[in-house]
Amino acid sequence: MNVLSIQSRVVYGRVGNSAAGFVLQCLGHEAWTLDTVTLSNHPGHPAWRGRSTPPDELRALLAGLDGVGALARCDVLLSGYLGQAATAEVVVEALAALRRHNPGVLYACDPVLGERTKGVYVREGVHAAMTEQLLPLADLVFPNSFELELLTGGDASTAKGLLHAARDLRARQERPGLIVVTGIERDDGPTGMIEVLALDGTGAWLAATQRREVPAHGAGDTFAALFLGHYLRQRRAETALTRALTAMDAIMRASVVSGADELDLVAARGAFDPATPTIAPRRLD
Repeated sequence: MNVLSIQSRVVYGRVGNSAAGFVLQCLGHEAWTLDTVTLSNHPGHPAWRGRSTPPDELRALLAGLDGVGALARCDVLLSGYLGQAATAEVVVEALAALRRHNPGVLYACDPVLGERTKGVYVREGVHAAMTEQLLPLADLVFPNSFELELLTGGDASTAKGLLHAARDLRARQERPGLIVVTGIERDDGPTGMIEVLALDGTGAWLAATQRREVPAHGAGDTFAALFLGHYLRQRRAETALTRALTAMDAIMRASVVSGADELDLVAARGAFDPATPTIAPRRLD
């Protein structure tokens, strides 16, 4: 399938489109990447350089894509880090243009706002733009557990609270679809593990993988692309969760072995599409 991915890019490392484009292509999908910011490296490093892409520049690039017929052939829109609040309107316009060509275009939104250890790290206005403009339009939403709490006011520290908050977020979608919550570490969860929850209209599934001490810049972007890439094949949340988390664990293990200061996607690329998934989700009531 053809995926238009609107999110950040780094020259060095695997964040935003620098992760998603590679992952989606390795899984057999075409990825057209539109970069909301271009940075030398992730700001988690001591220093970085780069800029946010002006919204009108993004609009011009979208018009160019439309001019060569690419938007008419697009199946999926994926959005991530916006850079600035005004970029949300560009994403809305892109989705409208895609759905004029194909009303069935799927919109996957990774509401990048912050992390539990760092707090909110986006510019003023991005939170409101994400909540008011993008999330209602999304078919798939990929918050981490911190972002889930931020978006719903809920508490993801227990299984009950997590499920309630995910259902709350799903109810805010104009056409309720799929919520995938990453980076879960519950008070009542397994020790030394990180969990992912997938919830749609048919049920909820929770899967766990070992927590590994590696530089994880872009882990959420990478997982969202893995999940989306697998989900597009069968549209089954449980299957996509199993395959994506198995692949993510392989990426983490490869990064431990290489000792890289960024996720080592190249070393782990052969594991993106596991022949035999090793992580089995459990269904929640």
